[in-house]
Amino acid sequence: VQLVESGGGLVQAGGSLRLSCAASGFSFSAYHMSWYRQGAGKERQFVAHITSTGSSTEYLPSVKGRFTISRDNAKNTVYLQMNSLKPEDTDAYYCNAANIRDDASYWGQGTQVTVSS
Repeated sequence: VQLVESGGGLVQAGGSLRLSCAASGFSFSAYHMSWYRQGAGKERQFVAHITSTGSSTEYLPSVKGRFTISRDNAKNTVYLQMNSLKPEDTDAYYCNAANIRDDASYWGQGTQVTVSS
């Protein structure tokens, strides 16, 4: 099982980034996917969630309207489009795959997002 995030980097406040998480080794279309973020010395925080079919999404209130989660089950990839970035969005971003029926949860290694003021 692998989840590989990419797309992080350094961006000025107000800018945009698109994160990708490429999955392999499991039935991607059967898994709900989420993005979390974590800063040094802080707890991991939920950012966004999308159901296995892509029919429903949820967001952390502070990113709603700025971030959009989406998935392409044909490419086994989930995305996080981040617009109007703020310095407080600076964190390492992780993708998570979860399947309640199989009691399975997988994490990627993370990608760093740094927003300068």
